[in-house]
Amino acid sequence: MNDFGLYVIISKPQLSYREVAEICVRNEVKMLQLREKHLSGRELLKVARELREITRNTKTNFVVNDRPDIAVLSDADFLHLGQDDIPVEEARKIVGDTMGIGLSTHSLSQAKDALQKNPDYIGFGPVYSTTTKENPDPTVGTELLSQVLQFSQVPVVAIGGIFPDTMEPVLKAGARNIAVVRYLMHTNKTEEHIQYLQKQLQQFQE
Repeated sequence: MNDFGLYVIISKPQLSYREVAEICVRNEVKMLQLREKHLSGRELLKVARELREITRNTKTNFVVNDRPDIAVLSDADFLHLGQDDIPVEEARKIVGDTMGIGLSTHSLSQAKDALQKNPDYIGFGPVYSTTTKENPDPTVGTELLSQVLQFSQVPVVAIGGIFPDTMEPVLKAGARNIAVVRYLMHTNKTEEHIQYLQKQLQQFQE
């Protein structure tokens, strides 16, 4: 799997789920993850299916967080698992061999362990402090991020506290995949913000 640039995570968006997905498709965002831990299973499936229909047959891959059952029922492109979720080998029994799987990691040892499981990509963070999780892991900073980028054979997604004013050190560390939540969700200028981040990423890809 090649680097994909901006990784958008939907979590309590100010705009509607549909609007966010349509913006991502319009701007050819490669990865769109649904991460809504406060929704019931029934609500989550409804939203997932709506996002799937919007992203189907586009350049935007649809990712479901945590829930292999929802990923299968909504025909997602990827399942993303955290350290406390069910193991990859158990998830594979549910999603099969064709669905991509990404893994969250929060330390060098976790990253190395995750890579032994042959994921399609790994997340690494939080790079900076974040408020999007109730119990965030300790920050990893850009130095550890750089180390993971050097030994990972799959794309690494930098995540955690990334905003326009904190993104440059992350890119200079070598990251080419950036996950963003608050800067894109807590605003009605999501499209404008996506376009700005994409331009910043493009400068480092050239």
